[in-house]
Amino acid sequence: MSPESLQRGNLSSPTIFLLLGFSSAYRARVTLCLCFSLVYLVTVLGNLLIVTLVCLDAHLHSPMYFFLGHLSFLDICYSSVTLPKVLGDSFSPQRTISFVGCITQIYFFLCFGGSECMLLAAMAYDRYLAICHPLRYPSVMSKKMCHCLVAVSWLSGSLSSLIQAFLTAHLPFCRSNMINHLFCEIPFLLKASCSPNAPLNKAALNALAGTIAMGSFLLTLVSYVHIIGAVLQKGAGTQRSFATCTSHLTVVSLFFGAGAIAYLVPHSRSSKEMDEVLTLLYAVVTPMLNPIIYSLRNSEVKEAIRKALHRGVL
Repeated sequence: MSPESLQRGNLSSPTIFLLLGFSSAYRARVTLCLCFSLVYLVTVLGNLLIVTLVCLDAHLHSPMYFFLGHLSFLDICYSSVTLPKVLGDSFSPQRTISFVGCITQIYFFLCFGGSECMLLAAMAYDRYLAICHPLRYPSVMSKKMCHCLVAVSWLSGSLSSLIQAFLTAHLPFCRSNMINHLFCEIPFLLKASCSPNAPLNKAALNALAGTIAMGSFLLTLVSYVHIIGAVLQKGAGTQRSFATCTSHLTVVSLFFGAGAIAYLVPHSRSSKEMDEVLTLLYAVVTPMLNPIIYSLRNSEVKEAIRKALHRGVL
């Protein structure tokens, strides 16, 4: 099936999309495939290591590491939504995805991304309680509370992404079903849609995504404002406790910073390759770096790795 045939006709109910993100140069495709394969391998193995350590090491059975285990599981899922398909398309002559597959990819991409936003906010709240209210911390951050916060994170991400995927699935596509990207994302489907209500749909979709992203960012920001205030007020005792926040703060800065650059900063119309790199930074590289950050900056995780190696578990 040629690109011209994909563009022809009234495509109000498309059955297939053509992905145009990859360069046509063979050498460039080989380079991208090798890079993506390495990134995906490091992402899966690194996050799987964190999940295994949290499950097996009794010293990591605390709320902070409970949340970290779920974050690592989310990162595996998040990168798996896009990277296997991108790798499969790297040498395919017809880089296509079905309409149902495209909407499904959008749903899970937004679901895992939104859940991670909320989970990072929950982790910031955990650190806020541990540093600002240490006496109340064991009673407030109980096992039941931890499970509730994780459930809220998953449910909020799932509900928001379900609504966005539903709205996107009902857009008419009568111009073209060619997506100028490596994988399915809502902004690129909106460009292909011929709906007269496209601006309204875009506003509704941005409002839903912004509620999750900005809401979780503000909750995280408020938590750290209180944490920094407590550290400055109470001195050395809380400064040692603040050291447990550095890994999380680094991950939060990377996640929201990369997201802001990829989706909020205006880019040149001619910088298609740069747009793809920025999107991949947010969707792929961040999940790869999270376990590395927690392993290098956290003494308890490093000690758990040493003990697991000594016992032959790893």
